Amino acid sequence: MSEFLASLPPVLVCLIVCAAKIVEITIQSLKTCMMVKGQRLKAAGLGFLECTIWGLVISTIISTLGDNLFLLLFYCVGYATGLFLGSTIEGKIALGTSNLELIANDANTEKIVDYLRAQNRGYTVFAGHGSTDKMNMILIVLPRRDMPRALREIRALCENRVFVVASDVSKYAGGYGMMK
Repeated sequence: MSEFLASLPPVLVCLIVCAAKIVEITIQSLKTCMMVKGQRLKAAGLGFLECTIWGLVISTIISTLGDNLFLLLFYCVGYATGLFLGSTIEGKIALGTSNLELIANDANTEKIVDYLRAQNRGYTVFAGHGSTDKMNMILIVLPRRDMPRALREIRALCENRVFVVASDVSKYAGGYGMMK
């Protein structure tokens, strides 16, 4: 491998290392998210691919670093770009499940419950007291990819007069429409 790389122009070697590092770190980011979400088999497969790329890249860096310091720069650029790209891709595919905790008055609670029924979503409502008035807490567990749309529509229904806390769910069991 080092003979092949030695036959290439140094700029091309830098670009190859940068591209490989981008792919490696993007895979690493997705692998980490899959591990956290409990998708161990997929994470293991990505880990194998990540390790293979890392071995090739690091052997290139170590064998030629003394001759080409730009290689280190391209390695670092690839690393940073891979982190950005990996987190961007994970945000788009939205792995996992989210929990929404909504706090609203009675009128907005009715609007939210009607919306959730129309969407065939499970929910739980708790009566409570806020600092100045009676309030309700509505709990919803839904796929993370559906959360932005549901939240946007609920906030529009309530004219932004709903307090929202969103969080990731690592494990759950049972529930209306959420059996796992």
